[in-house]
This record gives sequence, structure tokens and C-alpha cells, in this order.
Amino acid sequence: MSTVVARPSFKEQMLAAREEAIIQNVNRLLAEKGFDAMTVDEVAAAVGIAKASLYKHFPSKEDLAAAAMVRVMRRAQQFLSGIDAALPVQEKLKAVVRWMLQVRIAGQMPSLPSQNSSLRSVLASNSEYREVLAQISDQLCAWIDDGQREGALAAKLPRKAVLYTLYARACDPVVEFLKATGEHSDEEIIDLVLATCFNGLSAR
Repeated sequence: MSTVVARPSFKEQMLAAREEAIIQNVNRLLAEKGFDAMTVDEVAAAVGIAKASLYKHFPSKEDLAAAAMVRVMRRAQQFLSGIDAALPVQEKLKAVVRWMLQVRIAGQMPSLPSQNSSLRSVLASNSEYREVLAQISDQLCAWIDDGQREGALAAKLPRKAVLYTLYARACDPVVEFLKATGEHSDEEIIDLVLATCFNGLSAR
């Protein structure tokens, strides 16, 4: 016996489209200005709705940021699932970092402060954020463990140190510094950051 899935009502579709527009604009503003400089008024104006209407979807600026983070992490999760399992570990990790840098340069990576207590509290209480972050971290840690066992990654480095080093590339200020010089293309900048991340600075 087949199950009939009810289609969303027109009102539900409109609300979903508005929420999508909100998150897209939050993502853009966070990438351009960062969390502290972004205002709820700016988000509402960018979407073309009243601030009171925006609050019906997201009760605070912190909730807006959390929604943007969940969205980009879902994209990361999808990217990870498409990486060829047969690739060497270091190539898998390079592919992840390259993707993060591409998203960053495209202005689609939310920029969030690490020391904002109210934002940390909202992220910590957001079950979807915690779930997706744990899944991504587990996958990366599994690859890191494989790489250290195989000798592709330095075994003396704690797993968390490697993981956080990879995550840090998503907000690496070196990207902006190199872009400001005008001396390198976006792909060259990505290659330079990858080289320093995975090969270090010592001559080989």
C-alpha cells in the first residue's frame, strides 16, 4: 500500500522561501562584515521584510548565525560524501580544505567570533548544529587517524590539533592578505595556503 505524501501548502512554501532568502542574506553579510558588524535591521532590509517578520523565523541575531552555520556545514557534509574513498588520506584532506577556501573566497563562508558567549551558547544548544559538526568531525578524525597510521601525517601531533588546524583554514586571514596584494589569482592563493598547511615552511 503506497503512502501519499502531502504537499506543502502555498503558505508553507512561501514561509520556506522566505527562510531560505533570510539564510542566504545572513550568510552573505556574515562573510562580508562578520557577526559583530552585521545587524538584524540589515538582514531584514536585504530580504525586504520587516524586522518583526524576521523574528518570527529566527528569534535572535545568534539564531540567524547558527542557521547560516548549519547551512554551510550541510554543504560541507555533502562535499565530504562525494570524495573518492580510494584517494590517499592527504588528498582527501586537501580536497576538504580546498573546498573550504573556495567557499571563503566566493564570500559564502560565515565569519563568526570565537569569544562571543551568547553566540557560543546558541550554537551549543542547537541540536542540528551539534549533530552536523559531530558527523563532519568524526569523518575528518577517521581520515586523520588513517593518515597517522600510514605515515602520511605526523603521528606525534594530537588528532585534535590537526583537526582544528584544518578547520582554521575556513577563516584564515592569509586569504585576505594575499588578495589585497593583487599579485595572485584566487586559485594561486588557495594553492599557497594548501602548501603552507600541508607542507609547512621548512625547505625540503
